[in-house]
Amino acid sequence: MMGHYVLQGATRSGLRTVNAARCAMLSAVAPLGSEVLALDDAFGRVLAQDVFARRDQPPYAASSMDGYAVRAADTPTTLQVIGESAAGRGFEGCTKAGAAIRISTGAPLPDGLDVVVPQEDAVREGDSVTVPAVRTGQHVRLRGGDFTAGALLLSAGRKLDGVALALAAASGSASVAVARRPCLAILCSGDELVEPGGAPGPYQIFDSATHGIAALIRHWGGIPRRLVLARDSSESIAAAAEDALRGSDLLVVLGGASVGDHDLARAALQRLGLAFAVENIAVRPGKPTWFGVTPQGPVLGLPGNPASALVCARIFLQPLIEAMLGRDPLACVGFHLARLSHPLPANGPREQYLRAHVGVDDEGRLSVRAFENQDSSLLSVFADANVLVRLAPNAAALEAGALVDVLLLDMPGC
Repeated sequence: MMGHYVLQGATRSGLRTVNAARCAMLSAVAPLGSEVLALDDAFGRVLAQDVFARRDQPPYAASSMDGYAVRAADTPTTLQVIGESAAGRGFEGCTKAGAAIRISTGAPLPDGLDVVVPQEDAVREGDSVTVPAVRTGQHVRLRGGDFTAGALLLSAGRKLDGVALALAAASGSASVAVARRPCLAILCSGDELVEPGGAPGPYQIFDSATHGIAALIRHWGGIPRRLVLARDSSESIAAAAEDALRGSDLLVVLGGASVGDHDLARAALQRLGLAFAVENIAVRPGKPTWFGVTPQGPVLGLPGNPASALVCARIFLQPLIEAMLGRDPLACVGFHLARLSHPLPANGPREQYLRAHVGVDDEGRLSVRAFENQDSSLLSVFADANVLVRLAPNAAALEAGALVDVLLLDMPGC
């Protein structure tokens, strides 16, 4: 996986394009290995190894109806009922011409018989049953009709939902190999921040971004580890980052990613040997997003504004988690087309992502409305957002009804 996603690309300003930046990030991570879990513990995990059928399913020809198993060649006629085949307990005797077997749904079809007559189509009198003319194979589930021994049932990279777990169980597997969940440490610094529930000073705000990012990491299959808020000093940030890198697969740093006097995160990480792979990105919001690698592991720097952090997490962090889980990291950033419900002005030189809501119009088409206020500090806008509208760099103004790219937010609750 290392090096597979390298892609050069920069704007005239020298900033990395979104696609080139994401590919450079992906080149620095790889799948993290696997562990074996019992089926009951594997829900929501990512399959690390293909699952193959151990035998045919069903392992015998079976009835799909309650009724009578007979030979089609004997019908129509009156037959002698010589026994019963029930689910889990088949008929053990021999059948002969002119015989019928009482049979239940799911029960094995006795050897020599080739059709099932539903009980509502038969007339039973004592040990005899009268049946109409029927064709061979009616109401019979053939052996291997669902799958055959050796068939590929589930491919590695599949997220295990209820259907997938049922199929794994049907294959005969009591356990499955799943991808190890990546551990992501989240570090945020700022003298202006205080934990929710604390007592903020007159110029402090509650830390919200780390809680949102932690929830998304968990939703996307990772294990989040929120660190104690670091103070605005290079020493404090470096010490916290060094400790976090020891026990994590990726460090996510919030804030400290622009050029202000108190934006110290980059400098602090460079003290730990950080080598930048991406320094700035031609994206709005999120230009200061960066990525690098230290001797202890990779680091993703996200904007400090909560809304910007959440947008950039969807664009850059989720693909990194997908890659570490062994899944296709670019599949989660595929776009859908929707029609604008209103005009949009021309875009600037950076690729822009607008928080928006998509629904279905009166003609059954996807219709999207971008919110008017896109300030990067506003979390409340996300309350009604379920997609991001992507505008290409220097895109012309768009009229209502124009088709635009939308990226599903894939956030809990959407």
